[in-house]
Amino acid sequence: MLETPRAATAAPGRQQNGPHTDPGSGPGSTSGSGSGSGSAQALLLRRGAELLNRTDPELAGLLDREVEEQTATLAMVASASVASPSVLATGGAALSNVTAEGYPGARYHPGAGRFDGVERLAADRARQAFGARYANVQPHSCSSANQAVLAALLPPGGTLLALDLDAGGHLTHGSSASVTGRHYRAVHYGLDERGFVDYDQAAELARVHRPTVVIAGASAYPRTLDFARFRAIADSVGAFLVADISHIAGLVAAGEHPSPIDVAHITTTSTYKQLGGPRGGLILIGLEHRTPGPDGRTPLDRLMQRAVFPQSQGTPSPASIAAKAHALKAVAEPAFKETMRLVVDDASALAGDLAGLGHRVLTGGTDNHMVLLDMAGHGMTGVVAERALEDCGILTNRNRIPGDDKPPLVAGGLRLGTNVLAQRGMGPAEMRVCAGLLHEVLTATTVLSDTEFRTDPAVRDRVRAEVAALCRIHPLPFGAAVPTADVPALAPGERP
Repeated sequence: MLETPRAATAAPGRQQNGPHTDPGSGPGSTSGSGSGSGSAQALLLRRGAELLNRTDPELAGLLDREVEEQTATLAMVASASVASPSVLATGGAALSNVTAEGYPGARYHPGAGRFDGVERLAADRARQAFGARYANVQPHSCSSANQAVLAALLPPGGTLLALDLDAGGHLTHGSSASVTGRHYRAVHYGLDERGFVDYDQAAELARVHRPTVVIAGASAYPRTLDFARFRAIADSVGAFLVADISHIAGLVAAGEHPSPIDVAHITTTSTYKQLGGPRGGLILIGLEHRTPGPDGRTPLDRLMQRAVFPQSQGTPSPASIAAKAHALKAVAEPAFKETMRLVVDDASALAGDLAGLGHRVLTGGTDNHMVLLDMAGHGMTGVVAERALEDCGILTNRNRIPGDDKPPLVAGGLRLGTNVLAQRGMGPAEMRVCAGLLHEVLTATTVLSDTEFRTDPAVRDRVRAEVAALCRIHPLPFGAAVPTADVPALAPGERP
């Protein structure tokens, strides 16, 4: 991150805090800042759990049941990954008690020395993970990151060009339901007859409407994005290219999808969809970090600093930034790259298995973690499919698809993802089991209306048991001590 030098100096006899000047972090330290179950932070978290259980058992019970349900549920939601226990613990750190508007070395409140070190570490790890020159780790989400970027690059009423929401775009890319669609003039490109991004249409719309910003990114698109082609379109009209990689950030970091970092002017992402991190966002810039912004003077990295604070956010979330730092450390590990390879392999296998069972897979397959189904062939809506599967312990989500005539809360499509399945260690062989379970539920469901249905109770109970068995064999990274739901001990595919 960029930093502003501090005019004030540390008090006499007191060492100024920073990432390498913590007097309690050296070898042999017993100040409580070290690692292990006896550290001050670990004791605080354990004490907090005990207090919660004693003083608010109602809430504690809800939280416990959530953990138990997650362990026995087959999560195939494309916009989710699972945070490790250490990431979850970091997000609950006492650092949350720190108030610190501004950036490291230039805070508007005292007592932020430790947080300065944490934020620098998070930014360093973000740059390393994505090969970026600049990283802002303060956005509370990718949505807030997108809004900050657009506000910095576009005047009110300015024109942006992005993928249409029904073609797989995102709300913050100029949808009429979003503030971005109300404050700016949004023009949207779509898909060709095969369901792939129509780059020729995007180029023509850019020529006609002369946008200031072109957005390359999607929330429901199963194919590889050609960032170089988007950059050529942006350059043809002198526009800034913003790449939103929220859904594919893990694949980009692992080299399983082309990176836009040095192609786009600015890249945004969330940290929870595929990075196994906390709820939050990042703004990244590669080679263009010193490129002037719209005023022709202010470099983009400085512009993004201002765009987040003070222009769109106030106080950052210190513990969330710490959790981002910890998650980004894992992104650099070989195990993360192996998981992302499995994500892609699993999605390809799942798409093929579902197609083989007669389901209509949009675009005929996938290049990333996502599989999109058209539910019209089953005579059911996306919401019916979603709820029928949820009743059986399988989580997916309804999604509008090209040509959809159903409203968003009903939708005509179903979106599946393999992030969590890969985190469980499931491979292509298990995808055949997952596809079979999904197919069994949908074929045993009788549609009563766009939102009402009835699933054969015997099938529902059998599938729930099989799902729980599969999850028991391939547990979440929560640790072996977490109990699972009380279900029969079955092998995948075994009937009770």
